[in-house]
Amino acid sequence: MKGNVIALDHWNGREAAALMVDGQLEDILIDADLPRPGTIYRATADRPVKGQGGMFLTTPDGTAFLRQVKGLKPGQSLLVQVTGYAEPGKAIPVTQRILFKSRYAIVTPEKPGINVSRQIKDDDMREAILEIAHEALAEVPLPENAGLILRSSCDPDEADALMDDILAMSTLARDVLADADGPAELLVEGDGPHALAWREWTDPAQIAPEPGSFETHGVADALEALSFDRVILPGGYTMIIEPTSALVAIDINTGNDTSPAAGLKANMAAMRDLPRQLRLRGLGGQIVIDPAPCPKKDRRQLESMLKAALKRETTETIVAGWTTLGLLELQRKRDRIALKALL
Repeated sequence: MKGNVIALDHWNGREAAALMVDGQLEDILIDADLPRPGTIYRATADRPVKGQGGMFLTTPDGTAFLRQVKGLKPGQSLLVQVTGYAEPGKAIPVTQRILFKSRYAIVTPEKPGINVSRQIKDDDMREAILEIAHEALAEVPLPENAGLILRSSCDPDEADALMDDILAMSTLARDVLADADGPAELLVEGDGPHALAWREWTDPAQIAPEPGSFETHGVADALEALSFDRVILPGGYTMIIEPTSALVAIDINTGNDTSPAAGLKANMAAMRDLPRQLRLRGLGGQIVIDPAPCPKKDRRQLESMLKAALKRETTETIVAGWTTLGLLELQRKRDRIALKALL
């Protein structure tokens, strides 16, 4: 099926959302029994970890860990936001750099100024969006020393929706920032899959909210394929993606192709699809790629292909470089739960 489809359904009893692009699964969100990224707590400082330059915090959902702590004393109250899912046996990762994020607007405490996304190039459109924003903020001003980012999804033709979104985020930010003192408490729960789909998948799409939409639009079959480590690539090449407790190991194979350029073609096909596979499988941390055999002179081309594919990713991924054994290393932020744990 051509075009974009957003399927809103449930999977194994969990709320889930899927983005299909031209019949291929492009993204999947499945709820987990853990604090969601974006959740805001009023936390209590517990004990510092000097060797790591951080501090453990007490929250209603368990222990959290805050990095790069300065001037924070045990027993002190502070506002923090969950940045990712906690690994088994580890504390919830949090930050003091809180964002109030929605489909059209992001309120940024401690970062004043009103900015329109650079992806909006048309000057008249930018001016119209700023005019709507100023009108909304005249009604509900931003918190002191806070700023506003107007996202690329903003459209002056949707003035009412844009204004409502800015008003909602400004009001929420004012309420939360004024509630910083007191015992540990959950102040704002992070968005679930359906809300995240509305917030982040902003390209025009057919919405399929009915139960069973995963079966109807091929999401169920795609999820079944993701339960296997082996990925079939165009041209008959394969890629094996094996998560371990220490890292994610990726092996690229040429299959039955014995031509002189087989290694390069297999590696290029893998680099194009790797960001999507990592996104769908919810994999992060240290990633080590064992490419199919190819000359050293092709390494720069492979690295360039991978970096170009990663530019479309919202998850921070660093290409660390090549090892002496000819392996390519990546470091990817853990902002999702491994899909296998949910399937």
